Amino acid sequence: MNLSLLVILPLLTAVAIIPLKGAQSVRVISLISSSLQLLLAFALLYFYWKERSAGNTDSMLFESNYRWYAPLHINYHVGVDGISIAMILLTSFVVLAGVLISWNVEKLSKEFFFLLLFLSLGAYGFFISLDLFTLFFFLEIAVIPKFLLIGIWGSGKKEYSAMKLALMLMAGSALVFVGLIGLYLNTNTGNGQHTFDILQIAQMNIPLSAQKFFFPFAFVGFGIFGALFPFHTWVPDGHSSAPTAASMFLAGISMKLGGYGCLRVATFLMPEAAHQYSWIIIVLASVAILYGAFATMMQTDLKYINAYSSVSHCGFVLLGIGMLTKTAITGAVMQMVSHGLMTALFFACIGMIYDRTHTRQLSQLGGLLKIMPFISTVFVIAGLCSLGLPGFSGFVAEVTVFMGGWQNADNFYRIATIIACASIVVTAVYILRAVGKAIMGPLANSDHSLLADAKWNERSAAALLIIGIIAIGIAPFWLNDLLTPATEIIVNKISAIVK
Repeated sequence: MNLSLLVILPLLTAVAIIPLKGAQSVRVISLISSSLQLLLAFALLYFYWKERSAGNTDSMLFESNYRWYAPLHINYHVGVDGISIAMILLTSFVVLAGVLISWNVEKLSKEFFFLLLFLSLGAYGFFISLDLFTLFFFLEIAVIPKFLLIGIWGSGKKEYSAMKLALMLMAGSALVFVGLIGLYLNTNTGNGQHTFDILQIAQMNIPLSAQKFFFPFAFVGFGIFGALFPFHTWVPDGHSSAPTAASMFLAGISMKLGGYGCLRVATFLMPEAAHQYSWIIIVLASVAILYGAFATMMQTDLKYINAYSSVSHCGFVLLGIGMLTKTAITGAVMQMVSHGLMTALFFACIGMIYDRTHTRQLSQLGGLLKIMPFISTVFVIAGLCSLGLPGFSGFVAEVTVFMGGWQNADNFYRIATIIACASIVVTAVYILRAVGKAIMGPLANSDHSLLADAKWNERSAAALLIIGIIAIGIAPFWLNDLLTPATEIIVNKISAIVK
């Protein structure tokens, strides 16, 4: 299968909508494209399983490798393993849901959908890249559209939030770039030549001194994208000011670029440094989990509630990576997929409520279940997934991280696991509080009694994300089987070097 289709399709669609006149035609073309992206993702999953069933044990499948800039040995090298496919599936779900939720955007609708499609292009390219420079190129493509989406279509302190997000993510990109260049300069393919190729670098032994120096640049740089404490402060402001679809993309996809980079680049290519710095990663992740949970309890705005809870939930991703066991790393990737679906659903639901009530304050909401039963039910489902109720994806992912953390015999790792487990209680408090105040009880505002429930596009978007959440929650084995070969390669490389 040609992986470049995942990049070409949104690119061609973005170009195709430029000359269009009517908003409706832009929406229809964007919907068709995002639907085709989802079909491509499932086709990729099918052909991947077919290759594995036929006995293909290559670490990466469907590789393509083209020379891009010969003097620096930069190639357009793409390929996928189970982790990449899981991220591609997540992206395709959120992209389609985001297009559906944005169906009624009237202000500069052509430009809005153009930027959404460019965001998806950057994400797909990032997840399939096997060349560090190409990976960085696609990472940068995904930054600027966020700034414009928030600055133009956002609400509240949108200019401040857009600028803060752009500056912090650019700072993260700068750190990543230093880390990648450091890796490049410490490779040797013969005759003193260097390489950006991830698979080639993985076969080399980067000097420990170089790993220890450049690992923090790469990990912290990607970590900023993934809400690494204390560099998470762009998350609440960015999410709260972004339009609904942009919030879904930011939390559902963009934050996963950080977790994926921390795992695929920093941990996989610099395993000795990852092992030595693991205790710092675990401390920061544990602080993020607890801090995010307690900070969420103090919020009264629905978007801030979901934004701060994202800091906590993304802490589980970094915790799983820091534990460096196969089960924990598998759980970290599961958490990326689960949180991407759940938080996209949460932001979609919050957007539906805000579009009708024009408020996100809990004190001004209440009794919505009586007048908007579908939206309220979706809100409850997103909340239950967030607090880790069995049957939903959140439970599967978090339990896998906990089990992987406990596999470490050292008391330090087990104490960190216990602390992370304790955060579930706090999560239950703020989720049940939000559900109780927003949708239960008497109607807080009599004007809300005339409000309509979800429209067809909103119901379709919510149903799509709920299907993904339940598919992992009820039958997680397929995702575990998809991820296990890739996580085994990472863990085996770490184990072989740190012995």
